[in-house]
Amino acid sequence: MSLTAALAYARHGIPVLPVHTPGRDGVCSCHRGARCDSPGKHPLLRHGVTEASTDPRRIELWWAHWPRANVGLRTGVVMDVADIDSAAGWHGLRHLLGDEIPPGPQVRTGGGGRHLWFHPTGYGNRVRLLPGLDWRGAGGYVLAPPSRHAGGAGYTWIHRPGPELPVSPPALRELIAGPPPAPLPAVAHPDRYAEAALESAVGRVSQAAVGCRNDTLNREAFALGRFVGAGLLDAGTVRRQLEVAARSAGLGRQEIRGTIRSGLDAGRRQPFDHAA
Repeated sequence: MSLTAALAYARHGIPVLPVHTPGRDGVCSCHRGARCDSPGKHPLLRHGVTEASTDPRRIELWWAHWPRANVGLRTGVVMDVADIDSAAGWHGLRHLLGDEIPPGPQVRTGGGGRHLWFHPTGYGNRVRLLPGLDWRGAGGYVLAPPSRHAGGAGYTWIHRPGPELPVSPPALRELIAGPPPAPLPAVAHPDRYAEAALESAVGRVSQAAVGCRNDTLNREAFALGRFVGAGLLDAGTVRRQLEVAARSAGLGRQEIRGTIRSGLDAGRRQPFDHAA
């Protein structure tokens, strides 16, 4: 059933990736087992979402190897997704949009939340747009029906995709875009400031609490990516130090690399102007 769904998504141009599966007891199929803090939600592939594919032969090989894999869909290509994981997120989005939720595909997640599909915005992932509301865009992924949640429930369609996806309303798009990035403070030695920022970021990542670790890593990678884009930090040095910090915090290698790559790339596109 999962293979059939994965091939159907791929035929519509959505890159697919196999994702770990929770057992009946909710324990993840990954090597961390009961110690995994994201059971059934992280990729089986070595390079994570970057390996997502629409090639049916590759997808068939994946599911021949992992027949029970959850189905992950790369966002930012065919669709972006508003990821609502609580009643507060749903009510917050409705309030933002004046109770006018655009008609479009909706998924009931295995955790009782919702995924709303929109036409791609070009933006990357955004966490905590509102309490209980994240945005999955370029470089992200979501689980899709018929995937299973660690709690035992499945992902199901509320409204299936039609011929066109809705465009995100202006109020939502403005929230996703966020305020313009802050300029680099006026300092005498911006290179030393960047080095201090790297040291502080590594500390925050290594000490991040369970449940906030990936978000912290993404946020710090973005901030350091702005220094990299301005030529104030070396990308390889940043990547290596963040990887060490994230491993010490308990994140998995695949998740770490994908998150750092996404955050750094987004930050480099908005470099600091250290001449200001």
